[in-house]
Amino acid sequence: MKGQELSRRFYEEYGRPMLREQFGAYEDQIAVGIVGEGSDCFGYDDEISRDHDFEAGFCLWIPERLEHELEFKLSRAYGKLPEEFLGVARAQASFGGTNRRGVMLIGEFYSRFTGRPGVPETLMEWLYTPEYSLACAVNGQVFRDDLGEFTRIRRELEAGYPEDVRRKKMAARTALMAQSGQYNLERCLKRGERGAAALALSEFVQNGLSLLFLLNRRYMPYYKWAFRAAGELPEYGGLAERLSSLIAGGIPEAGDGCKGLLNDVETICREAATALKKQGLTDGSWDYLEPHAFEIMERIRDGEMRNLHVMAG
Repeated sequence: MKGQELSRRFYEEYGRPMLREQFGAYEDQIAVGIVGEGSDCFGYDDEISRDHDFEAGFCLWIPERLEHELEFKLSRAYGKLPEEFLGVARAQASFGGTNRRGVMLIGEFYSRFTGRPGVPETLMEWLYTPEYSLACAVNGQVFRDDLGEFTRIRRELEAGYPEDVRRKKMAARTALMAQSGQYNLERCLKRGERGAAALALSEFVQNGLSLLFLLNRRYMPYYKWAFRAAGELPEYGGLAERLSSLIAGGIPEAGDGCKGLLNDVETICREAATALKKQGLTDGSWDYLEPHAFEIMERIRDGEMRNLHVMAG
């Protein structure tokens, strides 16, 4: 059984009755679900991932205004739920709020991922909030939220980056793809520096993946789940497959293998440029991606963001 289903069943069997019987006056102000760090929150858990941080449990999010009258009592009641459910143990509850399950203040929960008790407030805050953190803030499932306060913030985050921020990030990813894949990779190969070439290839693929998520207006999760999540994106799936094959193939010894690697990089760059044009972010016909990055920069409306270094963000 997957973690999300385990959490939902544990809530339905034990959590819902506990809330109804012991916290009836607050029940409609408590949001319940499973969101945050961990492969189970993304739906990627399997037998291998169960060796750590896999537990029977769920999250209970309450408004800050109820902290003093509800947090301790609710945490104590949650801690008294069965220590095992369907053969899966439950982690010990902590009143310090460091666990992935249990009672949390809504604002504190989102602050772990956005640095704010909700949505980033400025374009710069958006720009420098890690993509994987935002991905954690909107994954998983919300089983119940009568009040709607938790879900309101979640929906605002799910809407994605403000367009100027998205464009700035896309400009940075495009410029870095050009630098690492179209420029430095070939130079490293010519020098026979296979280790440096591997680093350049990794940089190219990571930025290509991030660009792919930005094209789909989604947040890229932690690197070990990035390719799996990329396979679920609605558009430009061919790019994900090419990037995966590229990094899995590694760095060839020399000769025709190197030529094939560089050709694959150029194919990916052409597909990326085509996707950027399709979204009206560039009109150029260059094969080299760097000019496209500066075209994207010119289409950013906010002056402060437009004047940042092309690779910032």
